[in-house]
Amino acid sequence: MTSSPTSPQPSPEPSSQPSPERSSRPSAGPAARLLHTAAALRDLPRRSGARAVVMTMGALHEGHASLVRAARHRVGPEGQVVVTVFVNPLQFGAGEDLDRYPRTLDEDVELAAAAGADAVFAPSVDEVYPGGRPQVRIAAGPMGTLLEGASRPGHFDGVLTVVAKLLHLTGPDVALFGQKDAQQLALITRMAADLNFPVEIVGVPTVREDDGLALSSRNRYLSLPERRTALSLSAALFAARDRLTAEEALHARAVSTAHPAQDRAAALAALGEDRAAADAHAVAHAAASPLQGPSVARAAARAVLDDAARLEPPLLLDYLALVDPSDFTEVPDDYEGEAVLAVAAKVGTTRLIDNIRLTFVSPRPDTTPARQATAGTGGTAAHHAATGTSAAPGTPPTTPHGTLGATR
Repeated sequence: MTSSPTSPQPSPEPSSQPSPERSSRPSAGPAARLLHTAAALRDLPRRSGARAVVMTMGALHEGHASLVRAARHRVGPEGQVVVTVFVNPLQFGAGEDLDRYPRTLDEDVELAAAAGADAVFAPSVDEVYPGGRPQVRIAAGPMGTLLEGASRPGHFDGVLTVVAKLLHLTGPDVALFGQKDAQQLALITRMAADLNFPVEIVGVPTVREDDGLALSSRNRYLSLPERRTALSLSAALFAARDRLTAEEALHARAVSTAHPAQDRAAALAALGEDRAAADAHAVAHAAASPLQGPSVARAAARAVLDDAARLEPPLLLDYLALVDPSDFTEVPDDYEGEAVLAVAAKVGTTRLIDNIRLTFVSPRPDTTPARQATAGTGGTAAHHAATGTSAAPGTPPTTPHGTLGATR
């Protein structure tokens, strides 16, 4: 449901005008009914299984398709999947060009149907807001003023208002949202819990392109040089993840060593085994120092972003934040548990966001190397760091499931 405050943008394809409800059959997959009115949506027969909804602003891509497929998998063949396509004016602020937001309804219906949607609900603005912009809206509260909310005042009030209306109109049992918009997902989850919406909110992992860039409708606005710079966002997140897993693996070796690492380092140095001695010194240092997970992750990401600021074109950082997923406040350096490392920046005129989940743990004295190497953040990467093997270069992480975005 997020929109891109970018200007200028390429002219969008002509918007599909509302027409009588019809079926649109893609080249692959069954037909999906295209509905434009709340009355038509109410008349849509419910199936015996659960109904899932996926809310979008159109310009669908593979990331949206993954949401639809997840919805279909969730409700099964007996359930029903409804995709909404609505460019919500309430969440656009001053300077965010609502009129130029891409509108590709025919292609959207085809993609949604091919991914498993039974119906696409694409209402007009007058259908969603029949009396004009609503006087009564949902306020996002303190979390809505942080990060994205600070950069885009009032944005999340508009998001929550339209999500609430669409939940009432579609009446789903479950609603699925992408984890790429982590703050949005957290706020929708909180709204559903605080206001007793009878719906389960589920987060779906971020889909990335082969080079690691998170899929977004905004990527189409990037020139080739801008895209190369934009890769710094995901590179910064991966650097934080990898540095954290390396630190955890080193501590795992330190707490499991059978003899003092400093003595081993001295013995190796005396034998002329300089590389092995340096490694042993590193283990000894880790044994004497507490884990610095949050600060290590922040520093690794910041270093990549600082380099990107010197590229041409440069990356203009909006924020880098390591936050508690329950309220999106910054976590302290001694934090333990799940956190979200979030970044937002502009490349040229295009604003991009991305995030990754990290888990911070404290090593236990009785932890074995194998057990510790697969605990906490990115178990596979930690295992590679502990054993001296390496993962394939450029391999993006799999976003883990967590408590964020899985509640009633």
